[in-house]
Amino acid sequence: MNVLKFGGTSVGSTNNINNVISILETYSKKQQVIAVVSAVGGITDKLLKAGELAQSKDEAYLNAFEEIKSIHLKLLSDLNPKLDQKIKNTLEDKLANLKSLLDGIFLINELSPKTSDKLVSFGELLSSYIIAESMKARGLDALRKNSQDLIVTNSNFTRAEVNYEITNTNIVGYFTEAKQQITILPGFISKSQSGEITTLGRGGSDFTAAIVAAALNVERLEIWTDVSGMFTANPKLVKQAYPIESLSYQEAMELSHFGAKVLYPPTVQPVLDLNIPIHIKNTLEPNAAGTKISADAVVKVSPVKGISNIDQIALLTLQGNGMVGIPGFSKRLFETLAQEKINVILITQASSEHSICIGIDQKEAIRAQQAIDLAFENEISLHKIDPIIVEIDLSIVALVGDQMKSHQGISGKMFSALGKNNINVRAIAQGASEKNISAVINNKDVKKALNALHEQFFEVKTKQLNVYITGIGNVGEKLIEQIEQQHSFLKKNLQIDLRIIGMSNSRKMIFNEKGIDLSNWASQFHYAEKSDLKGFLKRAVDFNLRNSIFVDITASEEVADMYAEYLKNSIAVVACNKIACADTYDRYKQLQDLSLKYNTPFLYETNVGAGLPIINTLKNLVASGDKVTSIQAVLSGSLNFIFNNFSDRKNFHDTVKQAQYEGYTEPDPRIDLSGIDVARKVLILARENRTNLNLEDIENESFLTEANRNSKSIDDFYETLIEDEAHFQNLYASAKAKNCRLKYVAEFNKGKAKVGLKEIPEGHPFYSLEGKDNIVMFYTARYPEQPLIIKGAGAGADVTASGLFADIIKIGNK
Repeated sequence: MNVLKFGGTSVGSTNNINNVISILETYSKKQQVIAVVSAVGGITDKLLKAGELAQSKDEAYLNAFEEIKSIHLKLLSDLNPKLDQKIKNTLEDKLANLKSLLDGIFLINELSPKTSDKLVSFGELLSSYIIAESMKARGLDALRKNSQDLIVTNSNFTRAEVNYEITNTNIVGYFTEAKQQITILPGFISKSQSGEITTLGRGGSDFTAAIVAAALNVERLEIWTDVSGMFTANPKLVKQAYPIESLSYQEAMELSHFGAKVLYPPTVQPVLDLNIPIHIKNTLEPNAAGTKISADAVVKVSPVKGISNIDQIALLTLQGNGMVGIPGFSKRLFETLAQEKINVILITQASSEHSICIGIDQKEAIRAQQAIDLAFENEISLHKIDPIIVEIDLSIVALVGDQMKSHQGISGKMFSALGKNNINVRAIAQGASEKNISAVINNKDVKKALNALHEQFFEVKTKQLNVYITGIGNVGEKLIEQIEQQHSFLKKNLQIDLRIIGMSNSRKMIFNEKGIDLSNWASQFHYAEKSDLKGFLKRAVDFNLRNSIFVDITASEEVADMYAEYLKNSIAVVACNKIACADTYDRYKQLQDLSLKYNTPFLYETNVGAGLPIINTLKNLVASGDKVTSIQAVLSGSLNFIFNNFSDRKNFHDTVKQAQYEGYTEPDPRIDLSGIDVARKVLILARENRTNLNLEDIENESFLTEANRNSKSIDDFYETLIEDEAHFQNLYASAKAKNCRLKYVAEFNKGKAKVGLKEIPEGHPFYSLEGKDNIVMFYTARYPEQPLIIKGAGAGADVTASGLFADIIKIGNK
């Protein structure tokens, strides 16, 4: 004999009920089947709501009743196209009884626990009737048996306690004589020894199934729901979650206690005592394996079986110096909560005995606070202890697994994963059995925490990076192209799943929490919302995804001003925008400090030399204890391109135009030609060498004329270049006469820095620097005579994008 329980979602629609009937028909061909059914999904809540409206003299209870009536009549009609009028009449009679009960509640303005039990019992009575009659109409050997005739309880209404001696005798006696292949039992409902209607409380349908299965000592109990078993984590929050093949009773209880809604622990105690296996199955996918819960669960390689969570937790802390060494505080605290019927979900106590911390349902926080403060009123008035401290909007995340106690480092991995994502842990609890490790965190961090932990313990070490890009110009387009091209490679070879979640330009912005489709990203901007820097930040913060990275590919001061907020919200920053790092030293230091404080990377390799590893090399030199004494560099790819192409045969104006056209200069070429860009770069290098300098400390020897420097617009600037061509030809001629080449050079020496145009003689490392290349020479204690040289392309969309990409990957490998 098989016992199957079908929950509210399994009987929540015509299609689902048809699936239930199909499953029962298949089972009944082999042996007798008992099906315990819940009320139609949502009906119990609707019945309670109707009762509350009636009690409060609100005639809207009639509308609530009509909705309930309509749902059930439609279900019966849809399931039975050739409906027997007698069946419909019987259902309408039952609904009329429900209406009479609601009318009575309305008239006497009272809804006692006894009446409430009678009211909600209609849910299971109606659903079981509809299912049984639909099966009989299809020629199946089915019969509905009222569970109230079998399960006998005391009169503790809304959560009655079962009299197992009478109940087991009733169940065995009935099913010993029962001849039908399929028996439909309404779950949740029962009767007291005096014949009054009672209910079995939360999880009552599971309880009914467990009581019947245990009484008949069946081979297994099947719980049918809308998911294919118990999952490694909540699949609504963790896309990568998957069904767990096998669990021990204890593991299943822990997962259920911590939020897994598939099973309610207390209700399965009858089968647990008899070691009857429980199978969790999916009504919508009956062939799926589901989860088997038994005493001999299969042990997998991973000691962690699942991750679960409880939301809306309040943390209560009782603390004070007067508690130390004084026995009885814990006893009084928990007695107070017990008297108020407040369940304690989590307990942790400092070894100093200075404080006790407990987690409870947030809805009970105020009542608990008032009761505890009253209980310890005397000690509080004498300042022996503090008034109870209450923190709300918290959640518990928990790792569960029987074998965790046999493996070292589980807690370390758990808290490392949370810490790397800057998820603050408010309290920790771990029992001596080590089947459960719990952490209290902020509600808003639950999704990120579950995903981070699932990634740590259940995925093939694939790290998901979630990227937000501001600035979709030439460099931005190249970066997106590179990310799309390398996505499979990164996932296969580096175990990095790189997704772009948000993009914005100066006009519009787009988002997709699951990752933007990079094959047609540009077309999505046609229907995008208006761009807003603060709105872009808010969306990134609200998504609260693990391993989030903001990439700035602009030259905007407004965007640079946002870095601190991104870092404070645990979102890493990757920037080719030099403004933030070249601003005041205090601001530069603030961003470095925020990066350390929030354990959130702030990378800006492309600030100097585009894709060249200049900053990283300098950091490594400093970190390894080397002392950088001098830096000489050509740091402007645009200026190098200009002076390599400018000659007595090609005027300066046309050369600058060409550089701008080919994307080597900023949109405003004055930024490059003024030397301010190079000054910022050498300033950043000086700061990375632990030198406190500001931009005004950099000596800037400009090669431009006064007219060039004072131009009021880009067009005006180009006009002055034409007018002052003789000036530039003189610069070229002077260098040529000395067999030198013009290079714009940055220098740092003995704590001072300067930039300017230099005549570089033949044989110098800078002399042969071609095209848009950059070069940096580091003279250090370890490289005193022959400098460490880094040389390569220092401008261009491709190499700048690759530098940004490298910083993103560096964060992924952290």
